[in-house]
Amino acid sequence: MPHRTLSLHEAAELLHVPVPELERLVKKQLIPFERRAGRVVFRKADLENWASQRILRGDPGELSRFHPMRPDTLGAQQPMLRGLIRPEWVEPALAARTRPSVIREMVAVAARTGWVHDPAELIQTLEAREELCPTAVPGGVAFLHPRVQQPWRFERSFVALGRVEHPIYFGAPDQEPTRLFFLLCCLDDASHLRLLARLCLLAQRTAMIQVLLAAADAEAMCEAVLAAEEEALG
Repeated sequence: MPHRTLSLHEAAELLHVPVPELERLVKKQLIPFERRAGRVVFRKADLENWASQRILRGDPGELSRFHPMRPDTLGAQQPMLRGLIRPEWVEPALAARTRPSVIREMVAVAARTGWVHDPAELIQTLEAREELCPTAVPGGVAFLHPRVQQPWRFERSFVALGRVEHPIYFGAPDQEPTRLFFLLCCLDDASHLRLLARLCLLAQRTAMIQVLLAAADAEAMCEAVLAAEEEALG
């Protein structure tokens, strides 16, 4: 439920940060919160949006604070992406030339799974998310996702991936165009934040983006993502 509120301990669990760290963020007013009857609470939707933006804009050290997969302990983590992405859910030649068209085409790629319950609703929520804050990051990649994860939106969690033939200006902070688009489809907020952080770390710490741009087909693109995760974990 996007409008529910979380206690300090519930919010810390969602963000995978210690309670003292969350208290520090509250004290410095670096995180959205409210006070009700003298108690600090967090609106779930606001917290999810804040966390996603921090992950998208963060450096590896900052990412590690909001995700259990720390850059210095990758070897202790388990693979996440195998089973979440398949060649059938990858499109290496999207014809889209605009933000609305790439969102529509990426939802069509996701719908190939048969697990998207309402493609029109997904398009609307992705467009709303991009209006709130673009999901493109430096390097030519964007991580499309709904602002709030709903368990009824998908049959199960998965990732779709597309590569446009013509670069699109998608709001990246470096003002460079975007060619690669991941679409994260998750059933709950905690798994979404973990998946988003992992993909952002792979984009930063491996040659995944360059390999994806050069890959010959959908199978090679899928293998590039899985190989990047294996490299990071190994």
